[in-house]
Amino acid sequence: RFDRVARRRSLDQTRRARLLRLGLRAAMLLQILLGAAIIILALQGMILRELLPFGVALLISYPIIWAHLVVVPLLAAKYLVVRPKQQKAVAASERLFAEHPAATVAIAGSYGKTTMKELLATVLSEGKKVAATPANKNVAVSHAAFARSLEGDEDILIIEYGEGAPGDVAAFTRTTHPTHAVITGLAPAHLDQYKTLERAAEDIFSVTKAVPVERVYVAGDVATTKPYIRPGFMTYTQRGIGGWKVSNVEVGLQATAFDLSDRKTTLHLRSGLLGRHQVGPLSAAAVLALELGLTPQQVEAGIAKTTAFEHRMKAYKLDGAWIIDDTYNGNLEGIRAGTALLAEVPAARKWYVTPGLVDQGANTANIHKEVGEAIAAACPDIVVLMQNSVTRHIRAGLDAVGYEGEVRIETDPLAFYTNLNQFVASGDVVLMQNDWTDNYA
Repeated sequence: RFDRVARRRSLDQTRRARLLRLGLRAAMLLQILLGAAIIILALQGMILRELLPFGVALLISYPIIWAHLVVVPLLAAKYLVVRPKQQKAVAASERLFAEHPAATVAIAGSYGKTTMKELLATVLSEGKKVAATPANKNVAVSHAAFARSLEGDEDILIIEYGEGAPGDVAAFTRTTHPTHAVITGLAPAHLDQYKTLERAAEDIFSVTKAVPVERVYVAGDVATTKPYIRPGFMTYTQRGIGGWKVSNVEVGLQATAFDLSDRKTTLHLRSGLLGRHQVGPLSAAAVLALELGLTPQQVEAGIAKTTAFEHRMKAYKLDGAWIIDDTYNGNLEGIRAGTALLAEVPAARKWYVTPGLVDQGANTANIHKEVGEAIAAACPDIVVLMQNSVTRHIRAGLDAVGYEGEVRIETDPLAFYTNLNQFVASGDVVLMQNDWTDNYA
């Protein structure tokens, strides 16, 4: 059916989609009527009886025929209209980016891109005119639309690169002409296209070839990035960045605070972003902002305005319990960051909820075993797993390290999330990570 795409979503049809659907129904009805008419006329001897098999074939084959014919106008529209139009828009945007005088910061990585983009946009806006790609609009056609929206007098542009297949980041780089680059991390993602993490890393790090080495900022807390870090890169970790050192870290359910110091200056930073894993990105944003001309006071004020984003480690109260919503999407490093936060915060009971990760390719079993081990290391009292094709692998990881808490398997995720207040109690902390849309089994 064309009017249902998933249990939790509905299809918002455009005028063209409605016309296509109406046209297909009319064509199928015409085929049915024609087949029936041929059969009746042939049986009554009004036309050649040799046409009877043809009428029968028309009548019983209409679903098969139109199931194939339906893609013809769609493919024609894609290759003859949409794709050439998009290619033209992307080519035009390359000229706009090349001629724009602003510093251009490219954000690439397997995860954390939108958070880093919004973090930088918030901080840099304290002292500069900043434009950033909206939401998670991070592909070439979105970059083209962003270029058309620019006024021309921006000081800084921030562009998110959304890798999906080999060569994507390299192509984005050629189009947008970045002057700075931030690599937020590497984790198994989109392996259905990249096949291996190494191929994904090669594409993601291709942006660094177009940027001066001292203007490349790379997450250094992640083991997967280390083989690709070159001398001169600005590597940021929970310990600091460059000559800047982190101290006095405080992590809670409402804020993350720390001091960032070099030999001359100490920044007192407090952010609404949650988790010790955010100390590195916050440090990178602060130092990059100083490089781009902000004062220490502006940096502190900008960091103070940063908050968690919807479904990205965002905490809220529910009947006396704290819910940490990290369900936007998922990867193994995100699991590790989330479970580390869950282990660190106090609670009467700790819950961990996940359906697992999608698009893990041939490494699905091993990755989900690691997921189970990471969950167990956080020592939650209750683990809730959504029943699907990876549940058994997560359970194997839990069992491998001797997890002794309660494990619940939910067969109806929507009912669980909708009725969450019926399960939790005051003083609980519930971490919900990742999403599993209905197109995955």
